[in-house]
Amino acid sequence: MKKLMLCLMICGMWASGARGIEISLKPLGTYSTGIFDDGAAQILDYHPVFKWLVITNAADEAIDVVKVHPAAKPELLFKIGLPGKPLSVAAHPRYGMVAVSVEAGDATEPGTVEFYRMTGQHLGSVQVGALPDMIVWTPDGRKLLVANEGEPNDDYTVDPPGSVSIITLGTGPALARVVADAAVETVGFDSVAVDPGVRIFGPGATATEDLEPEYIAVSEDSKTAWVTLQENNAIAKLDIDAATFSWVRSLGYKDHSILGNGLDASNKDDAIAITTWPVRGMYLPDAIAAFTIDGQQYLITANEGDSRDYDGFSEEERVKDLDLDPDAFAAWPDLADNGNLGRLKVTNTMGDLDDDGDYDELYCFGGRSFTIWTGDGVLVSDSGDQLEQIMAAKFPAYFNSTDDESAFDNRSDDKGPEPEHVTVADIGGSTVAFIGLERIGGIMVYDVSDPTGPRFLDYFNNRNFEADPETAQAGDLSTEGLLLIPADNSPTHTPLLVAANEISGSTTIFEVQVRLP
Repeated sequence: MKKLMLCLMICGMWASGARGIEISLKPLGTYSTGIFDDGAAQILDYHPVFKWLVITNAADEAIDVVKVHPAAKPELLFKIGLPGKPLSVAAHPRYGMVAVSVEAGDATEPGTVEFYRMTGQHLGSVQVGALPDMIVWTPDGRKLLVANEGEPNDDYTVDPPGSVSIITLGTGPALARVVADAAVETVGFDSVAVDPGVRIFGPGATATEDLEPEYIAVSEDSKTAWVTLQENNAIAKLDIDAATFSWVRSLGYKDHSILGNGLDASNKDDAIAITTWPVRGMYLPDAIAAFTIDGQQYLITANEGDSRDYDGFSEEERVKDLDLDPDAFAAWPDLADNGNLGRLKVTNTMGDLDDDGDYDELYCFGGRSFTIWTGDGVLVSDSGDQLEQIMAAKFPAYFNSTDDESAFDNRSDDKGPEPEHVTVADIGGSTVAFIGLERIGGIMVYDVSDPTGPRFLDYFNNRNFEADPETAQAGDLSTEGLLLIPADNSPTHTPLLVAANEISGSTTIFEVQVRLP
């Protein structure tokens, strides 16, 4: 109870002691597929001319095209059938065209990017790398970037190289010609120096095979991209025009023994216990966004965490199942108890510093946070344990719940809230970040105008924990994709935030309510 009261006090200070812009989210309308736990709403984009959403629907192997005018009553217009499972979608900022990345039947084989008119007619396709997990247009609309994750098969006998494909559109007045003349260059990691701290740990894998691009952010001038390499705990910088990687750098590790960097590490203690532990967190970011403040380039990552857990190779272990060095952990004699760190999942690929068969250090999955970095990958600030503290204050009965059932403390041993997605926008003269949480769900809102000291603004979770998760009454479950529609492109002429939710198969439109100082 004392810990919870302290959390409430801290969260209250974040809100009431704030200065500057204030933002809250108001749900306007929801488009629901009615499909539970089958990836029916994951990644989305918006075409500002048509005022339509395009949403990946893996369950139907389709893109759902949804009208959002009026925003309070989003309506499915039609579906675009696809030749396979969609992974990502991107509407062209000016052309009446949408691109969709599609996984091959064998996910270790090259995937494709399919191009369609916004009205659904197929324009053509190009081949890219294996598992094209994310696509994004450059701001100038000339190129489409594709993050080809290149995951291994389940036996870990085939491990295709990770890469980024750069698709340069053709020229001409006709969309069909623009696509027909498109050129593709797929850039791998065979000629770039990789920071020695980057995790290269797949069995027998080279760096080229082991690096797995997850998500891409692009600079405002369309010249540079930054790519998260999630399992590798790294970021790569890409020179778009030269089609070469400039560097691949490790993100380092988060010290959970420092006050303010605590975590709740057990799902078996029947309590909210956010505290410090002798463990290091691997950031392992999923989504990344780029923004500038006073001419300086910054990056922000959602530190979801992801492990390699295959039939042929798994790095996951619980602390209680490891042989811990008695001298290294002498100050914590009961560390491996289930109520302490025993249940926490960590990697078995790191921590035996002297190669004597026991573990001198522990490394867990994900930062349970968002982090701001410079454009060179240097840490500027991290949200520490704030996300868990805020959850504990707002939803103490469902703290660290999972996404497909309402269960107290369910995910504490396994990456906590799992920040999945992040998007950044200029709103009311402030730079605002929206962070989607995959497990308990909901959206955190921060003012990041001062990158060294992000300021908490709001946490809104459009979820009814009391309802049956398989019913519409449960609301939104498992925030997967976020999209900010600026006021000048919005059907309501106000900023809108749209969230696609993987488990509930629902997409909800929020009005971003702004109060200026």
